[in-house]
Amino acid sequence: MIFSTDFQSNDKKIGYSFLKSKLQLAVFEPKVAAELSASVTSLIRKDAILLVPSRYRLQPDDLVGHVLFALKHEGINLQILSEALRHISEESLLNSISSKLSGSYQRKLGYLWEFFNGKELPVTIPANTRYIKLFNENRYVTGCGIKNTKWRVIFNGLGNLHYCPTVEKTEKIQAALENNVLDRVRDYLTQIGRVNADRALQWAYLSETESSYAIEGEKPDMSKSERFVRLLEHAHDNTPLTEDYLCDLQNQVISNPFDMAFSYRTEQNWLSNGGRGALGVSYVPPSPECLEDLMAAFLDMANQLPKQVDPVIAASVTSFGFVFLHPFMDGNGRLSRFLFHRQLCSSGQLQKGQLLPVSVAMKSSEEKYLNTLEEFSKPSRALWSVMWITDHDFDFRFKGSPAIYRYWDATSCAEFGLEMAQEALDKHLRQEVNYLMCFDEIHRAVSQRYDIRETILHHLINGCLDLNGIVSKNFRKRYADRVESGIFDFVEKVTKEALVRHAE
Repeated sequence: MIFSTDFQSNDKKIGYSFLKSKLQLAVFEPKVAAELSASVTSLIRKDAILLVPSRYRLQPDDLVGHVLFALKHEGINLQILSEALRHISEESLLNSISSKLSGSYQRKLGYLWEFFNGKELPVTIPANTRYIKLFNENRYVTGCGIKNTKWRVIFNGLGNLHYCPTVEKTEKIQAALENNVLDRVRDYLTQIGRVNADRALQWAYLSETESSYAIEGEKPDMSKSERFVRLLEHAHDNTPLTEDYLCDLQNQVISNPFDMAFSYRTEQNWLSNGGRGALGVSYVPPSPECLEDLMAAFLDMANQLPKQVDPVIAASVTSFGFVFLHPFMDGNGRLSRFLFHRQLCSSGQLQKGQLLPVSVAMKSSEEKYLNTLEEFSKPSRALWSVMWITDHDFDFRFKGSPAIYRYWDATSCAEFGLEMAQEALDKHLRQEVNYLMCFDEIHRAVSQRYDIRETILHHLINGCLDLNGIVSKNFRKRYADRVESGIFDFVEKVTKEALVRHAE
């Protein structure tokens, strides 16, 4: 065992914060650190600190006591638990929990200790003991339960104990779940009628493609656009996610034959922020040696999640989880955004052909998207030692635990995904439908009164709508020999009226 000798810094720490510091665990800091305080008489959350009354103080060597405190008062942090429990011997664990084997937190501890140590404890829980759920359903978004009959514990996390992100039920997430966006998508597309729905969805497919590339700073040519649109059309396929299927998808979004994958990567890849040398490396995904095991556990989760939890949460966790693992040398970002759609469709809550322009929303909220990614990428990058050798060659050495890629807090990712899904409907899809309805109304009004070539009329209406009811001087000059001046004024008039009407 490796214990920290910084007793002064550990003196006020308790629970997960104490365990990480005391055992020098190479994982992320807990989001909220528990700290002993003589100024409080009950546990009080203050920003990123959980103030704990001094009466809870534990002995520095009481690792089991700190774990039990954390399980009871801080929730489930598998990233720290998976590492800390390996430092607790069978003897010390049994000495601490044998007198209260039927206790909820003692059973959770025993269940997790056995899994992370790969060893069974010689204990028997009374058969009449009630089952308990590992994750508190009032605090976390949970999946379907898997019973452990020995410990009478139900694993109800998102995924499995080999790969389990967590999503806390924040006020923001609770509100979004109550405002079921997929129900509203179906209602809205029905309300606007089949013709308008088909036109809006055609726009959504194309715009989703352009935005997904634009997020990566690329403008796709016609060939790339067509391939990505075809890929999106397959989001409704019920094909299980496997390594071969992901490779096939990757080949569809990559145009360079040298970058096409036939298996998960066998090289270390990284993301760059454009800087020079090691400072330019902004994110390092798991090494190829860890990847196959991580991806197997990830796919097991991804294939089950859409039918177990809210589809947008399933989509968010899967999309961000995929991009954090970065299993290919290229195309990971586009595939991660495709997986968002795939998970929504796999839930069965969207009809075939229906699509939410989520990447359009992400592109318009690009700073939020990057900030959400950085909540994971920054602390994980700190656990990598990167030395620049020459040109694009680096020496990568991982100083952390693979647990950071297995057990991560997906709360902010879920919040972002839910926000983007709602924005995709309430802002971008509705704006496009309003645009189409305005166009049709203006077209009818002008066509009934004037005889104008269709190509010119379409160009004129689109240009006037783009300028909120103004026909530009350039348009007037360009079509002066083919369009009477009074027509320009009439187009402006009916466009402004239509914009006001459809804004209501």
